[in-house]
Amino acid sequence: MGWALALHGGAGDIPRSLPAELKEARLATLRRCLDVGTAALRAGRPAIDVVELVVRELEDCPHFNAGRGSVLTADGTVEMEACVMEGATLRCGAVAGLSTVVNAVSLARLVMDRTPHIFLAFHGAEAFARDQGVETKDPTHFITEHNIERLRQAKEANRVQIDYTQPLQAQAPTDDNSQLGTVGCVAIDAAGNLATATSTGGLVNKMAGRLGDTPMVGAGTYANALCAVSATGKGETIIRHTVARDVAALMEHRGLTLRDAAARVVGGAPRGDVGLVAVSAAGEVCMVHNTTGMFRACATEGGHAE
Repeated sequence: MGWALALHGGAGDIPRSLPAELKEARLATLRRCLDVGTAALRAGRPAIDVVELVVRELEDCPHFNAGRGSVLTADGTVEMEACVMEGATLRCGAVAGLSTVVNAVSLARLVMDRTPHIFLAFHGAEAFARDQGVETKDPTHFITEHNIERLRQAKEANRVQIDYTQPLQAQAPTDDNSQLGTVGCVAIDAAGNLATATSTGGLVNKMAGRLGDTPMVGAGTYANALCAVSATGKGETIIRHTVARDVAALMEHRGLTLRDAAARVVGGAPRGDVGLVAVSAAGEVCMVHNTTGMFRACATEGGHAE
């Protein structure tokens, strides 16, 4: 027992040949966010606050596909998504289609805390953000030169690309912002409360208006009294397989451990499509993927950290 948390920066076709200096930029962010989360848990902050805090930090980092680093739609725009959920109460909030909100995860938290609803999207979500006085920026703030180039490559190949898809041109630049990933965090606090949060910019070259798994409760994000899960990868696959909820369901109805449930769910999805991080009510931590790789980190009150 005791507190525990895990976080991810996206799963996908991460090359084993990725230069150390490019990989280290992301690992350094994961380490910093892990420190932020563990410090908050040690200070007695509730799990829902911790996952929001950690994901905000990840959204502010341009190395990952969320917030400032969000990838572009086929129209060259940004459409961000996020979701938060508490395990004990099943309270949850989700947002999608955001183009100006600096921290989508915090707007999702406000949907959970201050509305009778669960999911707000596009103009309604943006209007709610203005009403709540959350920080916003002009849409151009989220459009980086790196993601403009990534969209150009995807359009040239006529492809919709998931996190960490490699550039197709042999001579394409390998700068550290050319590959990006969805972000998420799960935690259990010292009082035994579970929570999860996930945030993303979606797929490169996706159709404008496309919604992914991240804001869909039970698909990319889910928590109940048994576990908290944040998924990453190909959204369409995660939605079809109700990945996050299936982990909880196997624990609830089949009596599986978190590790066994997560392994079965991820193993049953098409290879190369899915990764997740999860924590259980017993403080067990699981980080599993069927992709080439997944940027991830975890820590427990018992002293384990990676």
